[in-house]
Amino acid sequence: LLYVVEAKSAVTEELRGLTLRLQGAKTQAEEQALTDTLTGLRNRRALDLALQTAIDGASPFGLMHLDLDFFKAVNDTLGHAAGDHVLRMVAGVLVEETRRSDVVARVGGDEFVILLNGTADPIRLEQIAGRIIQRLSEPIAFGPHRCRIAASVGLTVSTFYTPPVAAIMLEDADRALYAAKHAGRACLRSHAPPPDLARM
Repeated sequence: LLYVVEAKSAVTEELRGLTLRLQGAKTQAEEQALTDTLTGLRNRRALDLALQTAIDGASPFGLMHLDLDFFKAVNDTLGHAAGDHVLRMVAGVLVEETRRSDVVARVGGDEFVILLNGTADPIRLEQIAGRIIQRLSEPIAFGPHRCRIAASVGLTVSTFYTPPVAAIMLEDADRALYAAKHAGRACLRSHAPPPDLARM
């Protein structure tokens, strides 16, 4: 009888350990599915989920679409290893200039989107974007080389919309980004609120 009890206890403990390992593997797989493998940032799928969560939570937030200027020249002259290094350094800057509650995602080759939770003050958001633009204008060392890039940023704010819609906000941030590029790059442009809202 004692042997049976001990055997049952051993089996139970083994099953508990197996369950924990399976849960850990599932969590790791889910995390990998939401992570950009090169930079360690969130990926587009993670951004979509976070953006919808922010909208459902009805708390104000800012949305920035950032694109690197002159990045192609780095790849063309120094190779993809240099380009990858630059992207990882850019990711580090974006994480340093945002909070843990924010979501920083790489959504394309050299395109990033930042979801700033609970921050809807345009002046505050412009200050954050300004710091990012300034830091990314500094040369990035790659061996003996200095990689020079810049960043154009498009901004929109959830309070401009009643109600916010993820696809529309992303599209407006993208439009603002291209306005920044046309304005001379290394600058910020904001999506203007609708006229009726601007008068409020």
